[in-house]
Amino acid sequence: MSGELALRAEGLGKEYQLGERRFAAESLYEALASWLPGARPAAAEAGERGRFWALREVSFDVARGEVIGIVGRNGAGKSTLLKILSRITAPTTGRAVLHGKLASLLEVGTGFHPDLTGRENIYLNGTILGMRRREIDRKFDDIAAFAEVERFLDTPVKRYSSGMYVRLAFAVAAHLETDILVVDEVLAVGDLAFQRKSLGKMEDVAKSGRTVLFVSHNLGAVRTLCSSVLLLEGGRVAYRGPTEEGLARYEASLADGGAAIAATRFAGPLAGRVGFHSFALRQGGEEVAVLDPTQPVEIEIGGEATEDLGTLELNLGVMRDGVRLFSCHDAPPATPLRRGAFRSRFEVAAGVLRPGRYLIGVGAYRPGGGDWTWCPEVAVVEVSERWSTAVQSRDLGLLSVPYRAERVQ
Repeated sequence: MSGELALRAEGLGKEYQLGERRFAAESLYEALASWLPGARPAAAEAGERGRFWALREVSFDVARGEVIGIVGRNGAGKSTLLKILSRITAPTTGRAVLHGKLASLLEVGTGFHPDLTGRENIYLNGTILGMRRREIDRKFDDIAAFAEVERFLDTPVKRYSSGMYVRLAFAVAAHLETDILVVDEVLAVGDLAFQRKSLGKMEDVAKSGRTVLFVSHNLGAVRTLCSSVLLLEGGRVAYRGPTEEGLARYEASLADGGAAIAATRFAGPLAGRVGFHSFALRQGGEEVAVLDPTQPVEIEIGGEATEDLGTLELNLGVMRDGVRLFSCHDAPPATPLRRGAFRSRFEVAAGVLRPGRYLIGVGAYRPGGGDWTWCPEVAVVEVSERWSTAVQSRDLGLLSVPYRAERVQ
């Protein structure tokens, strides 16, 4: 059996301490007692409130050559699982057994030095990722061509644009040769054209027979690349099986907007200072679960600011298959967000969304850059099949855009 396996996780768990001060012994007796098996000083018991299990009893097998997508809300434990498998952090409980060499693409650009040239950073980063110099020599031209930075190889990367930087970083990582590849959201780098190119490269990796563990919020990429899915909810395995059923369960878990937004973790500097706690869809003045595409829809989000935050805009994004279709902003640029509860309403015209499921993202940002908070997956919106004409079929695109046409002969 082990000869057919690339990876086996057995009862993996990871516990973190959340900002609590560690137990400080007040005497030599307490210090010695704290090291005895089973010892639980009263102060340590009080500290249990500050403990958090990012993963709990996670067990699964991955067959050699399998490409598995790992999905779940922010805070579900996906990145923690990958860090354990990559030996970046040790599990609190359980173990992971690997059969073969593993390489991780957890954060592109890690190990780049701004004062070194692109050429020098290819060798530095490749070495950090586990490539030998002879292997880097052999792949150097392919890496430079893939990143489209041949003209700038002898320029320090601190003078690169952000797009050039991430393209070169991904190019190095994408040319790794390993038995098991662990990937975390690396397809989000660069512009749209380079993201498509990156997806094509990952498809080549998947078809090469290597084992791939792929974490992404881009459900379209998961559908394209992965033969199976591992769904995590609250640090536990909620589903392990075929991709389509796994993604359907994941989307269904987001269908209750109010519950989903309350349980979701937001990223960014404003996380915690701007909190979101309610989400609702309304048509014809009534709250609905499934949208009628022939009517306009009102989307309402509510939350609370812990302090006066000055000029800040609340943002709502509508996505499908990993593509943001459009965004809505709730106020002119000069509108401040004051301490206390807030509620914003967005109205989308009838006939814009075609039948299917859409992800809703919610966040806040300061115009001009800087402070922000965002979560791309607070809820799923279902649009029904009710259309007035066959011309509005779902096969004609993701959006139905109002337009005028005239034929001249």
